[in-house]
Amino acid sequence: MTEQADVVVIGMGPGGEDAAANLAQAGLDVVGIEKELLGGECPYWACVPTKMMVRATDLLAEAGRVTGMAGRATVSPDWSPVARRIRDDATDNWDDKVAVARFEQLGGRFVRGEGRLEGPGRVSADGTTFEVSRAVVVATGTRPAIPPVPGLDEVEYWNNRGAVKTEEVPSSLVVMGGGSVGCEFSQVFARYGSRVTLVEGLHHLLPNEDVEACQLLQRIFAGEGIDVRTGAKAERVERDGDGISVTLDDGTKVSGERLLVATGRRADLAAIGVSSLGLDEKAKWLEVDDHLRVRGTDRVWAIGDVTGGGFTHVATYHAGIAVADILGEEVPGAEDVAVPRVTFTDPEVGAVGLTERAAREQGIDVRTGTSQIPESARGWIHKAGNDGLIKLVEDAGRGVLVGATSVGPVGGEVLSMLTLAVHARLPTADLRRMVYAYPTFHRAVEDALRDLAG
Repeated sequence: MTEQADVVVIGMGPGGEDAAANLAQAGLDVVGIEKELLGGECPYWACVPTKMMVRATDLLAEAGRVTGMAGRATVSPDWSPVARRIRDDATDNWDDKVAVARFEQLGGRFVRGEGRLEGPGRVSADGTTFEVSRAVVVATGTRPAIPPVPGLDEVEYWNNRGAVKTEEVPSSLVVMGGGSVGCEFSQVFARYGSRVTLVEGLHHLLPNEDVEACQLLQRIFAGEGIDVRTGAKAERVERDGDGISVTLDDGTKVSGERLLVATGRRADLAAIGVSSLGLDEKAKWLEVDDHLRVRGTDRVWAIGDVTGGGFTHVATYHAGIAVADILGEEVPGAEDVAVPRVTFTDPEVGAVGLTERAAREQGIDVRTGTSQIPESARGWIHKAGNDGLIKLVEDAGRGVLVGATSVGPVGGEVLSMLTLAVHARLPTADLRRMVYAYPTFHRAVEDALRDLAG
């Protein structure tokens, strides 16, 4: 069967849903295709439910800090309200009927199926081929990248979805991967009583962030009883009684009741048929220009993770640019110099722009400034749980920040002003002339600026 459409959006995650909804509201005939749940990974298995888990464990930690500061508190961790809140409040038991109805009320047409490109202007899904007159938007996201570790395919393991849907906390857990996902889940389950071993093949946690932040987080994890193994690569996975063991490249073994694989994500370009447009289906990402048009194609846009974007906020940012371009509106092109990122551990690890290492690799004349949150007035007042730092990375030749890291109890929130500074290329001289409210966590930025000036 063949049908006509103005626009087809393949993949209705946050970016795809946003693009499809806005194009439908603009009066176009829009078909949104999604093989799983409308809304995608973020509301059902990632951003929203995982932050509910983080919120619960932060409450446990704060309650444990009462003694010596505010009285005495006894805490009894209970996973059941966390699982219930995720199941009933966040995901409606992993049912998207409300989201589908919302999209259809805007005039969109929703198709449940696997969307596939079938050549210029043609997309197939669920037995129907859509002939597209105006635009195809590819927003298919990514799927977990599973490392080729011998034995891994012979055992049952979690990815992020299994960890989010669990009704019970395992007595012990091995986590492969020390990025944001691995770190967040490690701390969550450790605070709920799991004996957690976190394995990362590179030399520190959060390998893409500044070393000082990673070392701080590793020290905190060790203090919470998390066994962190960095510079350790998994060589074999096997069943071990009722659990799973992982042999590392130094010959040691780690084991747990459960194994969580959090070793990154990748796009599956072959599954969406990019070869029908003459594109390389083995490429890592779809290559786009600054208006998100897929290079080498006509009337095809790509947004979000499938372009290497990596974050929900990047997907929705991309969606706005692509929608304006499809509608023929003038809009500035996408920039990636000031993309913020936050790992929601305790403390939160926020960063924007370039790390010191990345800036030096680009040949920038780098100058850095750092302040410690516990040494700030607010950090001293906060006392327990006040770990953190501010690090600024300046292009000394231009006198502007090219990157910043904000670690602390509200590190992601403090990051907002640093994101603005990097985005707007504000001179550090102007930042020094600002008035910083006292006593706040963000006032530590002023201390880092003093250190930057030497």
